[in-house]
Amino acid sequence: MAGKEPTPGLRLRGGFWHIDKRYRWAPGGRLREATGYREGELEEAEAYYHRRLVELRETGERGKRPIIVFREAGARYLQEHMHLASIGTAALHLEQLDPWIGNLPLDEVCDDTLQAFKAARLQAGKAPKSINNALALVRRICNLAARSWRYRVGDGAGGEKVGPTWLETAPLITMLPIKGRQAEPYPLDWEEQEALLGELPGHLFDMALYNVNTGTREQEVCQLEWAWESCIPELRRSVFIVPAWVTGEDGPAGLVKNREDRLVVHNRIAQAVIEKRRRLADLEEARTGIRPRWVFWYRGGEAVGKMHNSAWKRAWRVAGLPIGKEVRKGVHNLKHSYGRRLRAAGVPLETRRVLLGHTNGDITTHYSEAEIAELIRASDLVCERVRVHKTPTLRLIKGKAA
Repeated sequence: MAGKEPTPGLRLRGGFWHIDKRYRWAPGGRLREATGYREGELEEAEAYYHRRLVELRETGERGKRPIIVFREAGARYLQEHMHLASIGTAALHLEQLDPWIGNLPLDEVCDDTLQAFKAARLQAGKAPKSINNALALVRRICNLAARSWRYRVGDGAGGEKVGPTWLETAPLITMLPIKGRQAEPYPLDWEEQEALLGELPGHLFDMALYNVNTGTREQEVCQLEWAWESCIPELRRSVFIVPAWVTGEDGPAGLVKNREDRLVVHNRIAQAVIEKRRRLADLEEARTGIRPRWVFWYRGGEAVGKMHNSAWKRAWRVAGLPIGKEVRKGVHNLKHSYGRRLRAAGVPLETRRVLLGHTNGDITTHYSEAEIAELIRASDLVCERVRVHKTPTLRLIKGKAA
């Protein structure tokens, strides 16, 4: 429609049509938003413009919900949850979901409309657990839209009021069955541990040896700071109190999985790793005048982003460890190894939970020096190679995982 004048209130900016119009039913008495249509799509932009005016009037007069597509709801979720450590993963899930439900109105998102997404991801070889993580995000967004997120609508007098929720009722989202289809953990025996660590570069060797002797998670090791260390001279050990949240360039982010401060106890091997890293930090400070902030720093004193990198994958393969889809091949196997060894050594469940970081409560006030000494004695049991290597239960578990 060359030469046609746009409807008043519809303006072209940056190659796209935008709405800028005084309207009594708009929040604050004025509607300002992009239509999403380009310069050559005036007819579509005008249809969108008139639809929005009708939606706002009906929302203000009768509480009717305007149409919101899932993509808009996903964008709001990302904006409100930027502080989460998992926000990058959430953004990736939304990108994967977008071709299937991105343009769907929220009230059309359900099991039926998600079937094509599930089928496509399974055909691409993705694990059911990975697909379920994306479905859980859809469920979370729909729950927020039905319970928390509300429209701000015009009151007909130039002001605004609280309108209805974005969604009347959250749908039931069915997860895929994962029993029998999920990769199993692969706790290492002593020979496998030696083979794997022997193929790792120096900084990853230290991190892996520390991990398998403390039961820490990957990011708890990667982001471990000297400032979190507490020395206990009477016990000739130190411990780390890892905060539940850390502050980075993008604001606070969750570090500990259960979002509670965590006590990391050192057995003899873990303490030896810490003393080695302390000597390296002393040398780096003497050389550069700057002491590394992180315990497991790499070139230039920077923190290691992740352990499960190309060097780890190569070491796993060269060490002759299983590479099939039926077993996990990541760093979390070190935590499983520590947990299995604690159990094989007869450490009680409650003590294992504390050592593995599964406990609840404020650890800064719950543990006395005597209690920490008991935790250290329990963790020292996994330093004894023969106690674990000859345990029939551990061999039985390993046979199942293999």
